[in-house]
Order: sequence, then structure tokens, then C-alpha cells
Amino acid sequence: MRLAFIFAFFLCALSAFAEGLPDIADSSQAALSPQQEKQLGEEVMRSIRADPSYLDDPELAQYLDDLGQRLVVNSSMPSLVVDFFGIQDNTVNAFALPGGFIGVHTGLILTAESESELASVLSHELGHVTQRHYARMAGETKGSSLESLAALAVAILAARSNSQVSTAAIAAAQANSIQSQLDVTRAHEEEADRVGLQVLEKSGFDPRAMASFFDRLQKSTRLYENNAPVYLRDHPLTSQRIASIENRVQNYPYKQVVDSPDFWLLRERLLADQGDANDALNFFETALKQKKYENETAYRFGLVEALMRVRQYGRAELELAKVGKVIGRDPIMETMQGRVLIAQGKSRAALDFYRGALDAYPAYRALIYDYSSVLIDNGQADAALNLIASRLLKDPKDFHLYQLRARSYAALGRNLLQHQAQAEAYYLAGNLPAAIDQLQLAEKSGDGNFYSRSMVEARLKELKDMAAGMNDKKKR
Repeated sequence: MRLAFIFAFFLCALSAFAEGLPDIADSSQAALSPQQEKQLGEEVMRSIRADPSYLDDPELAQYLDDLGQRLVVNSSMPSLVVDFFGIQDNTVNAFALPGGFIGVHTGLILTAESESELASVLSHELGHVTQRHYARMAGETKGSSLESLAALAVAILAARSNSQVSTAAIAAAQANSIQSQLDVTRAHEEEADRVGLQVLEKSGFDPRAMASFFDRLQKSTRLYENNAPVYLRDHPLTSQRIASIENRVQNYPYKQVVDSPDFWLLRERLLADQGDANDALNFFETALKQKKYENETAYRFGLVEALMRVRQYGRAELELAKVGKVIGRDPIMETMQGRVLIAQGKSRAALDFYRGALDAYPAYRALIYDYSSVLIDNGQADAALNLIASRLLKDPKDFHLYQLRARSYAALGRNLLQHQAQAEAYYLAGNLPAAIDQLQLAEKSGDGNFYSRSMVEARLKELKDMAAGMNDKKKR
């Protein structure tokens, strides 16, 4: 069973909505409080982050977050904390989870023909979140509880590795708690369309992109026969829905929206990372030679990524220079330039380059990670620790920074602190057992002072208690 369908199944189980709900989410109808929603979402996200399909791509994560926050600030809940993340899956899909988590499949990004089309899907999913559809569903599900909803979610996520076992787990979870429908109602999909369309227009995107994208997906179903694109199975489209969107956009003035360079650069970089490296290289070389491309500069950037995959670093540097003449200075360009220098073994040049790049883009995560790694590799772990500490003050839940902190302490021979940092990295990445193992190694490390050993002991107890609580829930 594909991961996309698993997530869809989970969402449907959480989305058995009643007909005729109001346009504006009424919290009095929600059985789950916002805090409970967040707790449920975090519990499911621990499983997602531990799944191999969770896309650990700092640049794509930052792009999706920047794009998503642009939508959030123009929604009915501008201060809402929403976590946008990527899933490595070529199916065309996106999904929302309780508590403000929105996942985006790489297949959706590659299928979108404009940034407005991608934003239209994100705004639709954001509509589900701001309208609190999942909390309201819980209010319609008699006898449900936070624990039972989470149990069903975990069972469904387990279907990725063993469909027979997970089917039994799902049946058990349903028998114990949830006896609800598994399809998303038309009313709530239309509500998400309506709310999302308003957010899309307020955010400066082309509102017509939603109808055009959905219409193209619907027409493509004839090519798939009974195997329609996942997005169509998860978000049932009808001619009436599309017509309703088209009627609404008639009230908006026409606007020509220029896509950001980052949309195209990352889109083609994702494409270059697909499949066999030599096939990817041949694809971009052929497309550029025959002038078969949507955006020449972006395709040339895709060629750079393909050249990096086959280790033709000199050619990659030359092609990147051509892209730079068109794009100019850009954090994605800077990140690729640094990686080309590292791949060529130009460590000193890379160190100088990253200092200048971070002066220009001090908050760009990929540059921070890469620069920290180069500092560690070149005997400057103390400098890396200083950079990491400054970033953790702003983003204390960034597991990449804890991984880099662990590497820095390992380079300095500080074993307790190394294992302590690695434990936090594992915890934030959703691997609680590995985090406990690391803290136990920290206890046995033989170094550290009384204060640091006490911190490790207290954190170990906290995580063990958490693991015990999760086991108790599974037994129930």
C-alpha cells in the first residue's frame, strides 16, 4: 500500500464530517481542544518523521514553509502555527493533519505548472486546518477519544510495511473506538475550496490556478482508468466543484502572477534527483539541446544537480555560472555553489564562501547546516558550536542542529555531550527508542560534570516515562 493512500485513509478516518456545517469553524462543536489537536498531530508526526519517505531536504522544507506562511498570514488565523513538510512520493497529493501539519508530495510539486497552482493546493489544505474540520469530526464521532484516534492513525501508518497486520490493527482500533465513515464529505471539500480560494487571492497568487489545476487533474483520469491520481481519490473532484470555483474567481480581477525563481529551481532540482543519475543527466542534456523546456534557466539548474550526481563537478561549476548570470544572487544558488566547492575539495575557498553567503542570508537553513559541517570537517568544531547555539535560540526544535552539535562534540572528544545532543536529534526526528539509547550511552560515557550528568539523568527519566505511557496506550 502506497504511503500516499495510507495518509489519505488516515485523513478520511478523521474526516467523516456531517453535512451542512457553518462556513466559519465553530469551536463549540469541536470535541478536541486545540491543545488536543496539536497533541494528536504530534503523535502522528512522530511516525511520519521516522518513515523513510519523510523528505529531509532543508531547502525544500524552507521553501514550503515560506510559501505556506505567506498563505497563513492571509488566512482567518494569521497567528496559527502550521508546519509544512515534504514527502518523497511521486503521486500527486497533499494532506492536512490535526494540529496544523500539512504534507506535500514531491509529485504534486513536479506536476504543478506554476507556483500559483502549488499554492492553490496548499491553501485548500490550510482551509481544512483553519476550519478545524478534524476537531469537528471528532465531535460527530460518538465514543471517540484522543487515544483512540491516535491508535487508528498509527495503525494506518503501519500499513506501509505490512498491510495484513495493519488491516487487523485498523479493524481493532475501529472496533474499540471509531465507527465512522471513511470518505470526505463534499460539503467540507467545498468549504476548503472556498476558504482556500480567498486565502490564495489575498496572498497575491492567481486564484484561477485552483480551477485550472483541478480541471487538468480531472481530465487526466481518463488516462489512468481505475487508477486515478491519488489526489483525486483523497479529495473527490466533481464538475460541480470545479464549476463552483470557476464562478467564484469571476469576481476577482485578473492578475498576471510571476513565479518565484525558487519554485522553478527546486522543482527541476527535484526532477534531477529522480531515478538513475545517468538517465537524469541525459534527460536535461537532451531537453536543453532540443529546447524542450518550460524554463531554460531552471532546466540548466536541474542539469547542475544531475552533473553533481554523476560527479562531473567541473561541468557543474560551469553550468552553475550560466544560471547565475540570469538568476543573480539567491540562497538556493549560494547553497549549490558551496556544495560544488566542497565536492571539488576546495575547503578553504568553501569556508570563505560560506561566511559571505551567511552574511547575505543569515537565516537560510541549508547554508547554516553546510557551513557548520565544513567547519567541523576542517577542525573548527568550536566555531561550529557557536553558530549552532545561536541558531538553536531561534529554532530549538531543529533536529539537524542537534545532529551537527553531536558531530561537533564528537570531534572535540566530549562524549557525554555528544550522546546528549544525538539523543535530542533522535527525539525530534521521532525515534524515541534511539534517543533513550543515546542517553544511556551518555550516562556511561565517564566524562562531564555533575550538572551535565544530572541533566542527562533527568532527561532519560522523562523519555522513559514517555515511552512507558505510549506502551500503555497501545495495550489499551
